Amino acid sequence: MRTGGQLVMLVAINVLLLAAGAAISGGTFLSLFNLQSMASQLPEIGFLAIGVMLAMCAGNGGIDLSGIALANLSAVMSAVLVGLFLSSADQEFAYSLAFILVAVVVGCIGGAINGILISRLNITPILCTLGTQMAFTGITVVVSDGRAVTVGSPEPLASLGEGTLAGVPIGFLVFALVATLIGALLKFTPFGLWLMLMGTNPKAATFAGFPKTKVLITTYALSGTLSGLAGVIIAARNVNVKWDYGTSYLLIAILIAVMAGVRPEGGYGRIICVVLAAIALQLMSSLLNFGGLSNFVRDFAWGALLLTFLAVGRYDLVGFLSPSKKRTLA
Repeated sequence: MRTGGQLVMLVAINVLLLAAGAAISGGTFLSLFNLQSMASQLPEIGFLAIGVMLAMCAGNGGIDLSGIALANLSAVMSAVLVGLFLSSADQEFAYSLAFILVAVVVGCIGGAINGILISRLNITPILCTLGTQMAFTGITVVVSDGRAVTVGSPEPLASLGEGTLAGVPIGFLVFALVATLIGALLKFTPFGLWLMLMGTNPKAATFAGFPKTKVLITTYALSGTLSGLAGVIIAARNVNVKWDYGTSYLLIAILIAVMAGVRPEGGYGRIICVVLAAIALQLMSSLLNFGGLSNFVRDFAWGALLLTFLAVGRYDLVGFLSPSKKRTLA
């Protein structure tokens, strides 16, 4: 599918979902409270979806299956380590800053481990990240003894989960800022060029002298950092963190990447499309909740949406239906 067509389709899907929600709920779906609630739920899965997108863009079957496991590890490890020195109740500001820093560093290190294993040992990405997913989960269980670890609601950490700025959830603003920065990184830096060209033709990239190892390590380290940020948002929205939080997030993140038109074979992906795809899934989930439908119906709807986007991507339906396309065919 053409890049513009994917963007148009995602915008249309979001508009249709908003209109359907307004019609079904009598306008309640578009209330400020409900919009804020949906926006506050989006960042944790959005960060993971961008991480999946980056790994897929690297090509060679690249995908990061360890995202949610690393997010849980980051949150639990940070809560345990920071809790040894600071109190979330008495030293809120210091605890919050230390928690965020440790979680992001743990995520970055975990992602870099993925990148090193894939680039240095030539392990297939899907198998490598499946293995590290299990390893990260095991470490999290050992560190937490399989129990929930209390974080509490220290400021400013709690503001990331529940606070608003000018009516917009702070967590969503942070997500939008990070997404914008990564989009700029991919579009305007040599790293972005190397990543996309390496995904398009890894053999040519190797002969062209691209720093393949560094690009792969950087890509997965960046994906891991996003998992660390997801862990921060998870902790900010919950009093406790645990090893098995968000067990369905991995499949949802992959679904978002596919909906966004990220090529599984590598070489193409747009941040704006990933963000719009994540918004579409959040809108659909909330819409089904408003309708009082079960999770089984939600899973069916997500599957139908995935098949729709695969068909659109395969046959370029948007381009076929556009007037300019018809004139060209004529």
